[in-house]
Amino acid sequence: MDSGRRVFVKAAPDDDPLTAANLHEAAVLDALPPSAPAPDLLGIHRAADWTAVVIAHLDGPHPDLSAASGDAKQTWDLLAKLTSSPAPAPYTAAVSAVPSTASLHGWDELAADPPDDLAPAARVHLPQLAELEATWPALACGTRIVHGDLRADNMVRDHDRGVTFVDWAHATTGPACIDAASLAPQLVLAGHAPADIARLLRDHPATASSPDTTTAFLAALTGHWHRNARRPSPPGAPGLRAYQRRAAAAGLALLGYRLR
Repeated sequence: MDSGRRVFVKAAPDDDPLTAANLHEAAVLDALPPSAPAPDLLGIHRAADWTAVVIAHLDGPHPDLSAASGDAKQTWDLLAKLTSSPAPAPYTAAVSAVPSTASLHGWDELAADPPDDLAPAARVHLPQLAELEATWPALACGTRIVHGDLRADNMVRDHDRGVTFVDWAHATTGPACIDAASLAPQLVLAGHAPADIARLLRDHPATASSPDTTTAFLAALTGHWHRNARRPSPPGAPGLRAYQRRAAAAGLALLGYRLR
């Protein structure tokens, strides 16, 4: 900018689908409560059939979610605060009332034709996992703010603000547990013991009040990963299936503590 201030810009031609997604994210950022761990929306600019969404620049790396870092605890604390009360009306008006996660599934297909290489822990619990997954769509609606795609690469540890969530294009309303349950397998992948994260899910404010919803969502998410990891890699994402296999194993390890 002319003032020397650094900003983050998302821009695309007006006829590009990215523009609709960028404008949706702008509406979400504008509607979030001031206390939300999100960057500030600075403005929307249109010129020459292009639209640019201008967002405050965050100065710092992605957080370190390993057990040796304090970033994981700060993230859990942020989720507790973010989901402690219903979403404000402007946010609710800006997002979908039905999370995209409502359609997550995979165990149903795997149960219909179990692959020979299915993990033993999944095979033992396959009917139960499919039943849990089937209950998820009816539980998916809720009143809390949901980021919808919370991973370390969708967070920045800003030097001034600390851990901040970015890329709000998938934001919805939903149960308080969605972001916390989504984050849990990421912490296992970052080196946390599954038993420790299972206890955290049991006790955390975002998940403790709705254990059945948390388990159903985690089952649906893990089933989605297990099913999709067996598909061919999509163009431009050569590492996606390997990541899904690792995430599926981490999610299944957590589910093992909830299915006992």
